[in-house]
Amino acid sequence: MSSGIVWSLALLLSLVCLNPFQLSSAQLSPNHYANICPNVESIVRRAVQNKFQQTFVTVPATLRLFFHDCFVQGCDASVLVASTGANQAEKDHSDNLSLAGDGFDTVIKAKAAVDAVPQCRNKVSCADILALAARDVVVLAGGPSYTVELGRFDGLVSRASDVNGRLPQPGFTLNQLNSLFAANGLTQTDMIALSGAHTLGFSHCNRFSNRIYSTPVDPTLNKQYAAQLQQMCPRNVDPRIAINMDPNTPRTFDNFYYKNLQNGQGLFTSDQILFTDQRSRPTVNSFASNANVFNSNFVAAMTKLGRVGVKTARNGKIRTDCSVL
Repeated sequence: MSSGIVWSLALLLSLVCLNPFQLSSAQLSPNHYANICPNVESIVRRAVQNKFQQTFVTVPATLRLFFHDCFVQGCDASVLVASTGANQAEKDHSDNLSLAGDGFDTVIKAKAAVDAVPQCRNKVSCADILALAARDVVVLAGGPSYTVELGRFDGLVSRASDVNGRLPQPGFTLNQLNSLFAANGLTQTDMIALSGAHTLGFSHCNRFSNRIYSTPVDPTLNKQYAAQLQQMCPRNVDPRIAINMDPNTPRTFDNFYYKNLQNGQGLFTSDQILFTDQRSRPTVNSFASNANVFNSNFVAAMTKLGRVGVKTARNGKIRTDCSVL
């Protein structure tokens, strides 16, 4: 073998090693379970539909759970693990306490349905079930369907301390958002597309009260919208009160989130900044004017998100109980 070929191979290997996102996605395939549990997608979909029929909260709760899982130690279902006397798990970090129980229950029920099939029992990871469920709830809310890459293993650790600084906060600037997403191999366009999930779900008043009770009221807020928020979230409001993230179509996965931003109706500072900052405004305008462009970018971003920090058989396992390491 010539020295040139050896050098080229060494360079190629070094580049691969420098790109953890490329390594993470190498093992994933839509056909991973074709010979292991061929009906896994329909089994999970049916379980998610059953849960959805019980409560719409299934949709935003499951989608948010997937995001919170992937941004902390990768898409390895570590957010599903319950704390023990010896270990405080991710789900009990303050940033995760607002994750709705219906998201966890969706995965638990889908896992039970998969394991009820003898051929599939203990063969499908909780991480893959969560990834499939996230796609399925988007579809149930009227969003795009897409192919989910599979083959993730479940993580071996879940520590609340690992959550510190890993999740976006309501007051983040564009630079802070871009930095956090870039750390997970995601671009600004990916970040803006994934933020579109805020077309669903709700938030507690304390996550944005600083915007409506500052002096003056946050000038980037639509004045009428700010007045509505003050009515729905009076001072000293019950902390359990929640407000729709999208005031117009809160139960439909659509591009209305971006139209809301154009009208000063982004609930969080980190939402509205996507329109007020000149660097991200063109993407917001593009998604607001064309639902197909948004949908295709959302699917691409969800696929990239699903590749973050994927575990293999070497550093992961298939959990028999998603809540127990």
